[in-house]
Amino acid sequence: MARKIEVIPARRELTNRAEAKQQKTRLAVYCRVSTAEEDQLESFENQQIHYRDYVAAHPEYELVNIYADEGITGTNTKRREQFKAMIADCEAGKIDMVITKAISRFARNTADCLHYTRLLRDKGIGVLFEKEDIFTLDGKGELLMTIMSSLAQDESRNISENVTWGIRARFQRGKMHINTNRFLGYDKGKDDQLIINESQAAIVRRIFDEFLDGYSPDSIAGRLNRDNIPGVCGEPRWKNSTIYGILKNEKYKGDALLQKYITDDFLNGRTIANDGRVAQYYVKGSHEAIILAERWEIAQLELKRRQEFKEKHGLRTLGRYTDEQPFSNRVFCGVCGSLFWRRTWYRLAGEVKIWHCVERFAKDDKPGCRSMILKEKDLHAAFITMWNRLLEQREENLPRWAEQSAEGSPLISFYAQRFISLTAEMEPMTKIDLHIVAKTLDYVVVKKNGTLVFHLLDGTKAAVEPAK
Repeated sequence: MARKIEVIPARRELTNRAEAKQQKTRLAVYCRVSTAEEDQLESFENQQIHYRDYVAAHPEYELVNIYADEGITGTNTKRREQFKAMIADCEAGKIDMVITKAISRFARNTADCLHYTRLLRDKGIGVLFEKEDIFTLDGKGELLMTIMSSLAQDESRNISENVTWGIRARFQRGKMHINTNRFLGYDKGKDDQLIINESQAAIVRRIFDEFLDGYSPDSIAGRLNRDNIPGVCGEPRWKNSTIYGILKNEKYKGDALLQKYITDDFLNGRTIANDGRVAQYYVKGSHEAIILAERWEIAQLELKRRQEFKEKHGLRTLGRYTDEQPFSNRVFCGVCGSLFWRRTWYRLAGEVKIWHCVERFAKDDKPGCRSMILKEKDLHAAFITMWNRLLEQREENLPRWAEQSAEGSPLISFYAQRFISLTAEMEPMTKIDLHIVAKTLDYVVVKKNGTLVFHLLDGTKAAVEPAK
């Protein structure tokens, strides 16, 4: 029997879900401008006007929404909230078709462009790129779009390289590239020159003063927050990392290290520390200083000293945000060498502050340290005794301090001058002055018999026997 072939005619190809389900195509418009400059904002407004007129001229379309991201780069979608909202609405079945001005408005990243157009295509949603006249549900749409999106990505790379070249050319001429809205203490003056913002500079000086007075970055941040001191963004949200960053920044002494950071990848805009990949430029006397160069250098030496102290004693931190107690992290066990912690005993007569070795209590079947428990009032009394002795022996110590001041390192000289000044100005101490403790104490060791051995920042070592 001869074969008989019957042809079943094809139905008209459906270009989107709307033709099968409803009379009008639910259309979404996506607009984006990559900078917030005035001419771009006008372009942004023009895009919206254009597409409202476009939909009005096409009765087969029903406008769902105009999704618009202003001042956002197109190299990735991480911060493009309106773009992500549009994709979510597409996935929720609220949109049948998307129209945008050009591929570069949709994405300058080829991978992103392909990912999202394919995601929408799988849901029957086409994207029309008006400038290139590409519709992603057409047979050749993806091929053309891949080529054009690659060109858009390469254009973005060229723009990034040109911007980078311009910035580096400025660096070579010793010109800074800095956003003073995010930099405490300075404003931009004529020709982008840094000029001191006096109200903010006072905060910077306070930070350096308190640090050199013995306070940790944690406690400095806490004090600034409690005093409601505004940060660079106008709110009191200080952190120890912010304090460290200010203390280490050479710009506060009037110099500028240029190109500290570089852009690792133009697509994600990630910046990394410049580890020598490209040249850096150090400009001395770049602008007016807030902190004297000598004082800034002393702060760097003090940062180094505290870091070495922390590593030597195995400390996790050099101070706590909520604790201005200057003995914190400076009291050590003379039996096992561990740190003494400050704790509170609750008695019928009230609270009693005590200090004890962190290894005092048994752990994992190991016996605890047998060092003594030190009452804080006894710690304070011992410091007062030690300090008053130092005042009595001032004349004996003056030659040593004078020699340290003249021949020591900038930090040792700074300490020596402080001891000369403090011992000349003070009367004998009758109650503990924690500011003096912060300014003068290096650390104290608690011996097994209760003797306290004080080590001061000028090199003085003094033992005080326990009270009888």
